[in-house]
Order: sequence, then C-alpha cells, then structure tokens
Amino acid sequence: MHSHYELTGAGDRYFDGMTEKFSRALYHAPRGELRLKMLDYLLPQMLALEDQPVLDIGGGLGQQAAWFAERGHAVTLAEPSGDMLDYARRWHAERDAIPDDAIAYLQAPLQALACEAPGPWPLITCHAVLEWLGEPRGAIKTLSGLLAPGGQLSLMVFNRDALRFSNAVKGNLEKALSDRLEGQGRRQRLTPISPVTHDQISAWAEENGLALSQAAGIRIFQDYLRKPPASEAEEATLLALEKAYCRAEPHWRLGRYLLYTLTKPLTQPETDS
Repeated sequence: MHSHYELTGAGDRYFDGMTEKFSRALYHAPRGELRLKMLDYLLPQMLALEDQPVLDIGGGLGQQAAWFAERGHAVTLAEPSGDMLDYARRWHAERDAIPDDAIAYLQAPLQALACEAPGPWPLITCHAVLEWLGEPRGAIKTLSGLLAPGGQLSLMVFNRDALRFSNAVKGNLEKALSDRLEGQGRRQRLTPISPVTHDQISAWAEENGLALSQAAGIRIFQDYLRKPPASEAEEATLLALEKAYCRAEPHWRLGRYLLYTLTKPLTQPETDS
C-alpha cells in the first residue's frame, strides 16, 4: 500500500494510507491488545454509562465505537482519515453484536466538529488524539464547547513523562535530559508529535471549566519488560498487575497512556463583572 501522511492547519498529523500500519502496530500486537483490555476494564469504572449518545473523536479503525455500540449507545464516529473510516465501516459490518445504524460515520477533524457535530454531547471520547495535534491545548477548549452541561469526556493521551522514562531506559540519556521527546511526523513513525503531561491536562481542564474526576494509567509495566510474556499464564499475570496498579499512586502517572474522565458542571461558576 502506498503510505503517506499530511500535516495541515497548525501542524496536525493525519494518517491516510497508514491503515494497515495502525492495524498491525496498535491493535494486532501485544501492546495494542493490552491497551484495549485495559479500556474495557476501566471505562465502566470511570464513566456513568446510561446508553447515552457518544461522539467518538478521532475514532480511527473503530474499536472504541464498536465497544459503545455493542453496549447500546448510538455512536457518531468522527475521523479525518477516509481510509480509516472505510476500514471501520467494513469491520463493523462484520460484527453481529453491532445493531444496524448504531454508528454514524463523519469524516472530519476535531477542529471542524463545532460545525459538523456541535451537540451538545452527553458523552465524548477522545482517545489518543491530542498527541497528534499541533496545538493540543486548543483542543481542550473545542472539546469543552462540544460537551453538554453535566456531560462526560473520556480523554486518553500519550504521556510525555513516560516517554522520557522510556528513552532513559533505552539509553537515550541526552534526549531524555534535553526533553527532545516529540516525534517529527515523518514517514511511518508513530512517535507522537505532541506528547503531554498530567500537569498540562490538569491546567487545560481548569482553564476550560472542566473537572478532572477520574484518572488512570494504561500500560504502566508492559513497555519496560526485558522480555515479553512467554505464555498465556504470564500474559494473564501481566494483565492482573496492570489492573492492580492502574489507579494507584505513584504508578498510574507513568502509564504510557493516561486516561481521564473530565466532567462539565451543570452550571458554570459566576464571574465578577
């Protein structure tokens, strides 16, 4: 397959032509499989799920949209890559557990959703999107505007602090010390261009009137194993270890991904005139 990406707007990265790369590297590999298992474990704990409509932003190959649709939610999957939307449509059509017309498909980037899917939405998922945007801080403002009062935002981001730690473990000491951690968006490399920290998410949420109600780390231990699990029993033990510490201090803060629930108050605080 001919592969290419494009940078548009303020330097966002999109992934037309990289569907097979994503499928192979992110979902049909041990790290991707563990990420999905942890989301399956954490989302029911971290969200109040009441069959409400879901806007799945940057939904990629459709795994998260399928998860919600199979649990009775009407989902709008927004994704800028036409290739990925086509893959998601085909894959969803093969899954008997997804009701007909449960998922609507919208080819649009996050920045266009205020016009294309303004809502307001009671539940929004935005998983592994901010780290591919040139201006992730501005994305939180957009997300807050899409969210209904009392609504929930499930936000998952690539953790800059974990990326620093990983580089040190690999021997990239100068890179870790200088904080030169961003990917360059070249070829088929999948190092995010804008990894973020917990402190940034906390500050940006507060700026936009969102309360950070839940937090967890995903893939806390897996990326640092000297050798991968050699059996199903070892895989099960690793999963149990990840589950045991995904919300425990201080471990969750070094998850390769950080998962948050941000909520929008029913009433905004009054400001002095």
